[in-house]
Amino acid sequence: MFFRQIYEPGLAHASYMIGCQATGEVLVIDAKRDIDTYVDIARQEKLRITHLAETHIHADFLSGTRELADVTGAMMYLSDAGGPEWQYEFDHVGLADGDSFMVGNIKIDVLHTPGHTPEHISFLATDTPASTHVPIMIFTGDFVFVGDVGRPDLLEKAAGYTGTMEIGARQMWKSLERFKALPDHIQVHPAHGAGSACGKALGAIPSSTVGYEKLVNWALRHTNEEQFVAELLSGQPEPPAYFAHMKKLNKVVRPLRPTLKAPPRRTADDVRAHMALGHTVVDTRSKVSFAGGHIPGSLNIQNNKAFSTWAGWMLNYEEPFIVVARESDVDDIVRKLARIGLDAIDGFIDDVAVWSDAGGALSTVSHMSVDELLQRYDHEGVTVIDVRGASEYGAGHIPGAWNIHAGYLRHYLADIPEDGVVVVSCQAGDRSSIATSLLLRDGRTNVVNFPPGYAGWIAAHAPVSTELDVRERA
Repeated sequence: MFFRQIYEPGLAHASYMIGCQATGEVLVIDAKRDIDTYVDIARQEKLRITHLAETHIHADFLSGTRELADVTGAMMYLSDAGGPEWQYEFDHVGLADGDSFMVGNIKIDVLHTPGHTPEHISFLATDTPASTHVPIMIFTGDFVFVGDVGRPDLLEKAAGYTGTMEIGARQMWKSLERFKALPDHIQVHPAHGAGSACGKALGAIPSSTVGYEKLVNWALRHTNEEQFVAELLSGQPEPPAYFAHMKKLNKVVRPLRPTLKAPPRRTADDVRAHMALGHTVVDTRSKVSFAGGHIPGSLNIQNNKAFSTWAGWMLNYEEPFIVVARESDVDDIVRKLARIGLDAIDGFIDDVAVWSDAGGALSTVSHMSVDELLQRYDHEGVTVIDVRGASEYGAGHIPGAWNIHAGYLRHYLADIPEDGVVVVSCQAGDRSSIATSLLLRDGRTNVVNFPPGYAGWIAAHAPVSTELDVRERA
């Protein structure tokens, strides 16, 4: 038996290869879009990718299943459960609860496990040469995570399916009863780990067992359905804006992109012409470098683990963009963008010196220290905007601060004071740099970043409030 987890930390996404070394066949489950990873592993292990499967129509990334099918000729095994609105609109082998298929000597049984989404299925794997009736592992997708379960509110909050949250929560309750009936020894392999927006308390370890989850997973320890539903629906993180777009693209016929192409190097004149059309320059350098000097009007989305998510929050899928990035980082950035379907990258420059050497002026970002904010946070004419999530803000914040999640800030630009001083804060300065750059791009001149963030505020033993002024998505 062959088994491999492929983990992508930027989206906290796990995909899997499971196969039969005797026949050389292998199944890929929940593939990411940069598919060369799977092709290379199969080649190295002398295996053929013959089967492809998905646990559900994903919202947080653009699936690479169809690209893999195009390149390898493998058959796609996809859910036909969930009703008419949840059907894949391209050719595939449809799966329902109780179905099974073989990958060489590996038997895959299908369990319909709705809750996160109506069509969600899980895959129970049995290594038949070892035992024909004792399963070894279950691939749970966004059903059961390590320490958590899939959120049922995404369809309503991100995709606009009104009235689906409670229905999904009660479906999850029933699906978990089925999970609890599985033998304790079965390994649990979910599609996401800590950092994913598909749940609120995902564990950092890569896998678990059914027995362990029964003991420690908060959702599996509930004995009252009403209390379970209430807890499941509370405190979930804000769903990134691009999730609805992914839901659509992952079930319809779309252009395929089996190989990734490097974007062209651009000149200062190219950047100037690009910006004259109102298009975006994304500066992927560190927040410190950005603050020290950047192309006026550019957005600072640092090329770190959260780059994909924040690019999805901040960029227009219909608009080309240029990135500021070292040439050695461009392939990594292209992959991160491709994983969420942002294919409109129109080139790169490797340093802002390309701009300044051609006579372009650079802008800087003003910042405020903890000591200075302590003296001014409650003064008239000083507005503190906390761009963290609502649950973070509710747990404690700078007194008087407004809460506008950084991903929703563009909807509230008209509310931001144009006089006085606007201080932008998050937890440790990354999200506030994104938000500050957005406000500067909007032409604001009274914006100051607070790089220490709430962590620095707490470390200084500054006053804290839990009174709410939460401004949610428009």
